Amino acid sequence: MINLTKGEKTVIGSKKFTVGLGWDANVGNSSTIDLDVSVFMLNTNKVIPNESSFIFYNQLKSTCGSVIHSGDCRNGETSSNGDDESIKIDLTKMPSDIVELLFVVTIDEAIMKKQNFGMVRNSYIRIIDENGTELVKYELDESFSIETGILFGRLYVKNDEWKFDASGIGYQEDLSFFVEQYYTGSVSK
Repeated sequence: MINLTKGEKTVIGSKKFTVGLGWDANVGNSSTIDLDVSVFMLNTNKVIPNESSFIFYNQLKSTCGSVIHSGDCRNGETSSNGDDESIKIDLTKMPSDIVELLFVVTIDEAIMKKQNFGMVRNSYIRIIDENGTELVKYELDESFSIETGILFGRLYVKNDEWKFDASGIGYQEDLSFFVEQYYTGSVSK
């Protein structure tokens, strides 16, 4: 297994794997923090080519079947494998025009609930192969005390190889900000 730090990149040698994301709410939070994982499937123009290339809590699967979301974990409890939410990736089904996948986590109703990532700890993104072996893990060790959205990581193609980038970039934005950045159509929410 490879432990990455922010900004490090590595080749992913597997064609089928799961991207697991996890976090814990800080003790003492008065309300449940609902974090949402979204995947933006980008083409060479750095945009989502169609609505089915935006995977989130209301659209759990790409039409091609290359990206499948496990579903929204609204109560903050982890699943049996330790990840709060996971995304199955099958690169053999990935459309040839898709060259990048962004893994963005946002806090649902963050402004209304006065929540931010400073209220969350132990955040990570990892890649697990089909045999359950952890290939790569990136633990976000920054405090993100005012951010409400984070680009945890991204997968991208370079020289015909899929690579993972440990991004860890925070934003004071919600999901609609990211949709506006990468998609020109309308999305059913």
